[in-house]
Amino acid sequence: MSLQTPHRRALVAGGTGRVGRAIVQRLRDDGWSVVAAGRADGDLRHRDGAHALVDAALRELGGLDLVVHSAGGGFAPSIIDDVTEDAWDEAVDVTAKGTFFLAQAAAPALRESQGVLVIVEDVAAFQPWTSFPAHSAAKAAQAMLTRVLARALAPDVRVCGVAPGPVAVEPEQVERRAAETLLGRVGSPEDVADAVAYLAGASFVTGSTLLVDGGRLLKSGGRGRP
Repeated sequence: MSLQTPHRRALVAGGTGRVGRAIVQRLRDDGWSVVAAGRADGDLRHRDGAHALVDAALRELGGLDLVVHSAGGGFAPSIIDDVTEDAWDEAVDVTAKGTFFLAQAAAPALRESQGVLVIVEDVAAFQPWTSFPAHSAAKAAQAMLTRVLARALAPDVRVCGVAPGPVAVEPEQVERRAAETLLGRVGSPEDVADAVAYLAGASFVTGSTLLVDGGRLLKSGGRGRP
């Protein structure tokens, strides 16, 4: 008698970006049915957009066992004096507000399936990146939401974070970014995807953030200044 693998259904918001695509591919390789969503599928800057995205995924998949928030915006260098209100909103809206409203929209389906929400954070949440003040603030808010949502949705839904370091680096920055890590090299989007896959199945893990940074946070002592 053959044993059938349970049907597993996932929504990856931000699934069209470099990291998001790697997460989608890893989940599909592991047998998940995945909806890979970009901004055109639901604008996470608005509550209605987040709910529309989840509704569309539920219509396609029939339920959700995993939701991954890998969407982002506003990652542009700027000194404090030059940050505009539009730039601030661009960084905060998708990253922090989008995380919250995606979780709000997906919570009923995830409660029903005893599922998991994985939030792709950033080591910037734990470091004062003075060249990226809005991004750092948005990621810090997002990291707190990982913990808030883990408490609010327990015990039915697990909520975990993944905080990448240098994993999607432009070729001209590889040498400098590699030197910032303990391992002396940069990572890849696939490294983040591996972490998401682990957390999707780590049934006794919630409210925690897994660093995928090659030791960057330890090497810099929390004083990063990109």
